[in-house]
Amino acid sequence: MNRFELLKLLQKTIQEELVICNIGLPSQELYQINDQPNYFYMLGSMGLSSSIGLGLALSINKNVISIDGDGSVLMNMNTLATIGNRAPSNYTLLIIDNASYGSTGDQKTFTGERTSLKDVAKGSGCQNVIQCSGEETSENLQKALSDKNNSYVIISKIKSGNVPVKPIPLNPVTIRDRFRKKIGLVSYL
Repeated sequence: MNRFELLKLLQKTIQEELVICNIGLPSQELYQINDQPNYFYMLGSMGLSSSIGLGLALSINKNVISIDGDGSVLMNMNTLATIGNRAPSNYTLLIIDNASYGSTGDQKTFTGERTSLKDVAKGSGCQNVIQCSGEETSENLQKALSDKNNSYVIISKIKSGNVPVKPIPLNPVTIRDRFRKKIGLVSYL
């Protein structure tokens, strides 16, 4: 299973949730599969999907899912310590681990070798860390979303590879404004 297939499989589980999606191809794929105003597509800021999602979860009483990649998490590993110590129960970090930097040419990451994001997350204080195959991800994500007492980190191990997708035709201001409207925040601009 590749990332596109996984995102397609997850639609029934995530389409009503607040989703912060990692930069580049993951956001483009999610947009192509099922564009929703409650999906915040990152067009920059590699490594910050988990941080943005955590901040949102701390400030709102709705489920928040950050969809991040292994490469992005490796770029911002300190976010796992913050999640491990401060994440509210409405927050789930879903790391799609394809052992590559998918958006920049599929260069390999160290998660395909000895680096275990599961061990790093646990060592950072994250209590509920699940590593699973792509096929098991939907079931584990549903479990995490239904648990009103705990935050989760789910690491979904999939194959690398990209599908051809077009860039998202929305500009960053449009993405921001429609997301803010969906969650009930008024734009000040």
